[in-house]
Amino acid sequence: MEDYVIACDVGGTRIKAGIVTGDGKLLQKEEVQAHAHLGAEAMAVALKEQIKKRLSTPPVDGRCLGIGLGLTGPVDPDKGVVLLPGKFKGLEGFPLVPMLREEFKLPVFAENDGRLAAYAEKYYGSAQDVDWAVVVTLGTGVGSGVIIDGRIPVDNHLNFGIQLGHLIIDASGNNYCLTGNYGTGETLCSATALVNQVRTAIQRGIPSLLSDLYFENPLRIGFKEIAEACRQGDALCLREMNTWKEHLTVLLINATHAYGPQKIILSGGATLASDLFLADVQKQLNERVFRYPKNAGVPIEISSIKEYAGVYGAAAMLKQKIKENEGMD
Repeated sequence: MEDYVIACDVGGTRIKAGIVTGDGKLLQKEEVQAHAHLGAEAMAVALKEQIKKRLSTPPVDGRCLGIGLGLTGPVDPDKGVVLLPGKFKGLEGFPLVPMLREEFKLPVFAENDGRLAAYAEKYYGSAQDVDWAVVVTLGTGVGSGVIIDGRIPVDNHLNFGIQLGHLIIDASGNNYCLTGNYGTGETLCSATALVNQVRTAIQRGIPSLLSDLYFENPLRIGFKEIAEACRQGDALCLREMNTWKEHLTVLLINATHAYGPQKIILSGGATLASDLFLADVQKQLNERVFRYPKNAGVPIEISSIKEYAGVYGAAAMLKQKIKENEGMD
């Protein structure tokens, strides 16, 4: 008999789901469309289908301890997303957790996806050997989670540690953020930010290896294509990559000054191009960070979990919540 949990990482585009066993094995992993653009109800239907599938044919002979969910924005573990203005239709305030508890008669808890990345690293990844760490996800947006003195703390506003993407990096530009500010980490340091930089430069007529592709269909220019153009020596993409690296460096300096990590762990789709930026960002961070002892620097590592970090994190969070609740009984 081996107990297990069902864990789901719910994004605006995809749901990643799986079963995580007591010894940390990820089974029945799958990625499906979330249908969040159709509204919260449609997303909930897709999520329920993934949960039902795993409950009906578990790969281990044991008991399901509960369901862990990763969601975007500030998340109440007992309710779901509580603050997400305009980003995903109808998800803010949608009673997802109570709905799933009622339907499946199991413990269900939710948490912010950036914070779950910290759970994943603490229990299964690169932060198992440290008590102080910052985890940053670089993808469509910028997510984050922090480990402070061995804990993953949550404040009354549900925001602690998950707001690196909302730190203001350069307020002098026109990059507007959903927070109502300009020049945040999300608008300057995400994979999307670099894509927007390159597309805008090509639109202005600056020559690039990607120009023909852009004028065929601008949406065909993504982070992957830009990284490859950089590897081929494309001057435009390299210039924009240097700007992006500087913004990322500033973001990680701020994270170091705010949270005092022993290491910084990067995950998300942009890390697939870490060969183009990691060494330079590490060098600049070590030279510019203000901390004791001088010149000690902060190691930056690329996550070894990557693709299903949110699923691992949701499983670890669920187990912790169940343990805490048992202690209160």
